[in-house]
Amino acid sequence: MIFYRFLLVLIAPVATLLALRQILRGKETLADVKERLGAGLDAAPIYPGRTLWFHGASNGELTAARPLIEQALARDERQNIIVTVNSISARALVNLWDLDRVTVRLAPLDFKRTVHHFLTCTQPDALISIENELWPNRYTLCARYNVPVIVVGARMSEETAETWQKYQRILGGVTQATLQSITALAPQDKPSQDRLIALGLDPAHILPMMNLKSDVDATQSMPADASALSAAFDKSNTMLAASTHAGEDDIVLEAYASLTKLHPDLRLILAPRHPARADQIAKSVEAAGFRVARRSLGTPPASDSIYLADTLGEMALWYAVAGITLVGGSLVDRGGHTPFEPAQFGTVILHGPYVSNHADAFAALDAAGGALLVHDADQLTATVDALLLAPQYALELSQAGTLALQDIRTSQETSFAFWEKVEQIISQKRDV
Repeated sequence: MIFYRFLLVLIAPVATLLALRQILRGKETLADVKERLGAGLDAAPIYPGRTLWFHGASNGELTAARPLIEQALARDERQNIIVTVNSISARALVNLWDLDRVTVRLAPLDFKRTVHHFLTCTQPDALISIENELWPNRYTLCARYNVPVIVVGARMSEETAETWQKYQRILGGVTQATLQSITALAPQDKPSQDRLIALGLDPAHILPMMNLKSDVDATQSMPADASALSAAFDKSNTMLAASTHAGEDDIVLEAYASLTKLHPDLRLILAPRHPARADQIAKSVEAAGFRVARRSLGTPPASDSIYLADTLGEMALWYAVAGITLVGGSLVDRGGHTPFEPAQFGTVILHGPYVSNHADAFAALDAAGGALLVHDADQLTATVDALLLAPQYALELSQAGTLALQDIRTSQETSFAFWEKVEQIISQKRDV
């Protein structure tokens, strides 16, 4: 840990320059940077009673964690929650939830003094970290101050495991120290569990597997104008590219240009993973020869334009109005986003080859004939064309997709057992 902390000191000037760059580009404010360093925390606990600290990196993790947060609030009316996030958009998303007894702020940078200040001021009863967030100072200081560290839906890809293993000796045992600070961990899948144990996690700390993204009820998060927007799209003739990353929009636009020659009435909704990319995407749409209507600007959808869904927290609506959905992050090497949410809306699921984030779910879909694999614009064109020409086949695909994922959703029994374990861990902490 000494070498890791020394390394953080060395890179602090670089981090300062990067922060200044973010400010100059308008991505963050000085207040945001100060918040990451602990500004705005009082010298006394934020809440007088019991407090859980939830941490999730960005929008996807926080959306997946919301049911868990709501369960915690429902179990105990005295429960208070501090949510920390890595991105500005995730902070905005949690604020949009407008949940009582929930405070959100940017996560403390992993400097020892910053984490110490955060823990001293918030005094959480436990840290519940979502998916693949492993921070050495955060975890080891929590362990030192008797704050249980509980990781839920933990993911560890083969590439990430190899990286941790590669630098394990250089970083002076940081990997083992971090993993040994974990009180309990519910893996998302068996391969992640095995990799974490191989890196040094105590097998005795393993909880039953939990895939948080399988537990999201996306049907509950519809905006006020959902009915009006739904009426503007013909579901059987609407295609959605959901949570796209850089490099995917151009593939979709190329395919759409070909498809409109065969199906002139086909509509396209582009919903980027990060709305901050919207300006660039709008330029790409126009460069491809199409008009663009933007949700963020209040422009109503029109039959002669591509609809750019560049807002937060509304993906459920786009799933609901689209008969065909391409899951983003799968045509480029980002591991693929969740198929559980689109499967709730009777939309045909298409995906690219990069699905390691939800490998079990996509394997179940493919095995059941509930999703279709595409690699590039040509395959996307051919697949969507075939679906539009065979609506009964498309219906059967969407139904198969819904059924295929039912058996691998996190059960209510698993969630109940998880919270019972959390209660036990916190009680044991108080007895120390």
